[in-house]
Amino acid sequence: MEAVKEEELKLRHVETDVLIPKMMREKAKVLCAEKVEAFNLCCKDSGLFMVLKCREQNAALKECLTVHYKDPAFFEECKREYIQEKMEFKKTGIPSKNRTQKLPASM
Repeated sequence: MEAVKEEELKLRHVETDVLIPKMMREKAKVLCAEKVEAFNLCCKDSGLFMVLKCREQNAALKECLTVHYKDPAFFEECKREYIQEKMEFKKTGIPSKNRTQKLPASM
């Protein structure tokens, strides 16, 4: 656990203000998937009138996302995940998105 605390102290401004919030947005979209889908369907069906017709879906989506963005526990969860990915990258040199890819069946 000491290594994580040590790593935490070394987070750069860009990590705490850009990269971790980006992770939060991505995870919040997954957590609010139902509202994202409802908004997307409304926009798709409404065409040019989406601004007027999709206000309710837009408000519900914003509310769902905002709940997660303002949750300090969610920030800490994403921060811990970011730190783990960063430490794993330092060990392996492989970015997390490449690490999770499966090998082709022919190998």
